[in-house]
Amino acid sequence: MSKDEAKKEWEAFTNAPAPDLSEQAKLILRLKKPEGKADVVIDTDTYNEIDDQFALAYLIRSDDKLNLKAIYAAPFFNHKSSGPADGMEKSYQEILRVLTLMEREDLKDVVFRGSTRYMPSEDEPVISDAAKDLAARAMEYTQENPLYVIAIGAITNVSSALLLKPEIKDRIVLIWLGGNAIHWPHNKEFNLYQDVAGARIVFGCEVPLVQLPCMGVVSAFTTSGPELEYHLRGKNKICDYLVDVTTKEALECYGGSTWTRPIWDVTAVAWLLDGDFMEESLIHSPIPEYDDRYAFDDNRHFIKYVYHINRDNLFADLFKKLTK
Repeated sequence: MSKDEAKKEWEAFTNAPAPDLSEQAKLILRLKKPEGKADVVIDTDTYNEIDDQFALAYLIRSDDKLNLKAIYAAPFFNHKSSGPADGMEKSYQEILRVLTLMEREDLKDVVFRGSTRYMPSEDEPVISDAAKDLAARAMEYTQENPLYVIAIGAITNVSSALLLKPEIKDRIVLIWLGGNAIHWPHNKEFNLYQDVAGARIVFGCEVPLVQLPCMGVVSAFTTSGPELEYHLRGKNKICDYLVDVTTKEALECYGGSTWTRPIWDVTAVAWLLDGDFMEESLIHSPIPEYDDRYAFDDNRHFIKYVYHINRDNLFADLFKKLTK
């Protein structure tokens, strides 16, 4: 069957225009993991939960593979903040605290404050230092040599940058821990439901996207107090800090003497690293709806979807790097 015949058959079967197969192929190729060392930025609501600090420290200690170019403070709003602006500022200060503990004062020059509010609509960006830096920085890259954007909070900074400079979608690859698994009964996940408009932008604009769903997938990536004490206690300042804050958070949230706690955000960093850390597949990009559900359309572009975390392999690598 010729390409023209295949196109006609697609359109007759779906009653919709056939996709540009060559563009789809290019998009899929860009979803391959990078070979060699990759330039990355990270967008993080660092004060929200301790998993962000784990992820940032893991990224910094993975400098054999990842070249950290910038750190963006993301907004959040829960019991730890009085609103998204306060959450962003607390995250900004927490990023600086982590860098101090890791004796990486050199990275403080590339830490940027992010959005003070969520997207007011799907076509209006929220201007911030983080969004402006990402929009400008990404323009220095190409499809063949993209900038990798690790996002582990509300997606406002990234979606705003995509609205400020739509052409950067062809110059970045986005790895986002956000939303729940497609089989989960609802999609009310913290990173996503804070800014559904922003999520709809990144799932809909055809930026190369790797999704790490929370409940139903990354929720299996948990650790316990005794495990952290055994592997991290006494190794260095950042390790002690991670153990102390994780234990404090776990006792506040779960109570009791027996607990495990997801360290979700580490998995977004791990996707870029060499190792048997997760299983993934290609799916048509789902549509985050405003009623906390996904909609599905098999005519949409593909994204990379992580459906399983090899928990022990990843924790072994995490502990090795944090304690080195």
